[in-house]
Amino acid sequence: ADIISTVEFNHTGELLATGDKGGRVVIFQREPESKNEPYNQGEYNVYSTFQSHEPEFDYLKSLEIEEKINKIKWLPQQNAAHSLLSTNDKTIKLWKITERDKRPEGYNLKDEEGKLKDLSTVTSLQVPVLKPMDLMVEVTPRRIFANGHTYHVNSISVNSDCETYMSADDLRINLWHLAITDRSFNIVDIKPANMEDLTEVITASEFHPHHCNLFVYSSSKGSLRLCDMRASALCDKHSKLYEEPEDPSNRSFFSEIISSVSDVKFSHSGRYMLTRDYLTVKVWDLNMETKPVETYQVHDYLRSKLCSLYENDCIFDKFECAWNGSD
Repeated sequence: ADIISTVEFNHTGELLATGDKGGRVVIFQREPESKNEPYNQGEYNVYSTFQSHEPEFDYLKSLEIEEKINKIKWLPQQNAAHSLLSTNDKTIKLWKITERDKRPEGYNLKDEEGKLKDLSTVTSLQVPVLKPMDLMVEVTPRRIFANGHTYHVNSISVNSDCETYMSADDLRINLWHLAITDRSFNIVDIKPANMEDLTEVITASEFHPHHCNLFVYSSSKGSLRLCDMRASALCDKHSKLYEEPEDPSNRSFFSEIISSVSDVKFSHSGRYMLTRDYLTVKVWDLNMETKPVETYQVHDYLRSKLCSLYENDCIFDKFECAWNGSD
C-alpha cells in the first residue's frame, strides 16, 4: 500500500503531493533555507496526509475498483488555500488544503466548551480575540466527480482557464467544470462500433498551457493528436497528427509495444511537446508534424533484452516524463 504511484509538484514547487497504492495522498513541504545550510533547499518534510480513495466494488460489473491513486493535479492557487484533484481508476475528487494557526476566544453567547450560555446570565459584552495555536493543516473534500468513465482513468489535466479540466480513459476524454459534479462533456470518443475492430487506445492527454481550446492526446500506436475545441463539440477529427514513420530496418515483434506513448507533456512555453515511449524520449515542435526535432535514447541497452522483458510483463511498464522549469 505504501508504494508511490504518482507525484506532482504544485506551481511554485513549495509543495509536493504523492499518491500511493493504498489510496493515500501525502503532501510534503519544502523546508525554508537556513543560515547554517544555505544550499540545502531540496529537503521536503511531511506537511499533511489524508485518505483520498477507498476500495470500492462495482456490483453491476462484479469488478473491484482499487483505491490506487493514478494521477494528482494541483489547481492554480487563487487564495491562501491550496486545491488539488486526485483520481483512481473511476472517481476524481477535488480537495482543499487550508492552514489554521489561530483560534477565536471570548464568545459572548458560548462558554469555553462551545455550549450556548443561558442568555439571562449575559450581563456584559466582550470583543472576541484570535489567539495563536499550533499550526493545523485541514484537508476537506470539496467535490466528487463520479460516474464519468466506463474504462480506467489514465490522466487528468487542468485547463488554463482555471474553470475546467479534462479526464481521459482508454477510449474517451471528458471535459468537466470544476463546480459541476453530475455531468461532463465527452470531447473525444474513439470507441469503435464493434469492439473487435479496436486497434488503439488513449494513453495520456494534456491541455495546452496557454490556449484553453487546445489539447493533445497520445495513443498506443505511438501517435499524437492535437485537437481544437473551437472546431467542433466532439473532437473526433484532429487538427494535427504527429507521427514518426517507422524505420523498416528496426522492425521487430516488439515494435508496436515499445512505440506506445506512455506520457505527453507540453513545454511551459507551449511551443514543444515531450513524449515518452518504452526506450526513448522525443521532443516535438507543434509546427512540425512529420518527425520529432529531438530523440533521446533512454533505455537503448534494453533493446537486446526485449524478449525476457516481454515474458515477465515488464515491457508493459509505463514511464512518465516532465520538463524542468526553464524548459
